[in-house]
Amino acid sequence: MSEMIFYERVVALNDKTHADLKVRPADNYLFAAKTNSVPLLISEFLECAREYPIVFTRSEAGYVPAALLGLRESENLFIGTEGKWDARYVPAFVRRYPFVPGKGAQGEMLVCIDEASPCFDTDVGEPLFRAGKPTAQLDHAMKFLGEFHQATLATEALGQRLEALGLLRQADSLAQLNDGRQFRLNGLNVVDESKLRNLDRDVVHELFVAGSLALIHAHIVSLGNLGALADRLSKRDAKNEVKSIR
Repeated sequence: MSEMIFYERVVALNDKTHADLKVRPADNYLFAAKTNSVPLLISEFLECAREYPIVFTRSEAGYVPAALLGLRESENLFIGTEGKWDARYVPAFVRRYPFVPGKGAQGEMLVCIDEASPCFDTDVGEPLFRAGKPTAQLDHAMKFLGEFHQATLATEALGQRLEALGLLRQADSLAQLNDGRQFRLNGLNVVDESKLRNLDRDVVHELFVAGSLALIHAHIVSLGNLGALADRLSKRDAKNEVKSIR
């Protein structure tokens, strides 16, 4: 899963090139309307388990957790035509937009932006720089990205540990809609509960102390949201069908 999904033109923020740039909050989430999953941080598991199925996908960093937002390619079932997010919790990956962390030549974190985002302007919004120095607005964004970057490292460590223990298995799930249509979801990975139950006592204790066991259980419970996701798709298709008839 790409770190740059729904980002169109990512560049490193520069106090000279972007000296006059201003930012205003996104007034809708339409930028993420064609994204059917987003990466998650382990700090979000408990909140997200109430709303979304949490799965693991393969990336360059190994297995990473993701919130499943739709059953079809390029469709986010939590965003309506007006761009409102229909859930109590919005993943941090989405909330950080239009900023995004990047990596410098020496591996250092860079603050990057999506220059194509309508959130940026030279006339309207809060300035990012004053006299070449970051404003409070930019400081807030930088702090958020820094925390996100650190949490990403801990999240990758969870995926690496699950892989090392052989706990992940591929799950080609089948979602059935109210009208009988079926959607097969390929390339998803989940924790194998039978292997989890057969772990050595010392390993279970290690996972418990590290807080990983609670995360695993949140992931397993979250898979019950797959049915709710199918219901969302049924309702959306039924609504679109009524509109087409009219």
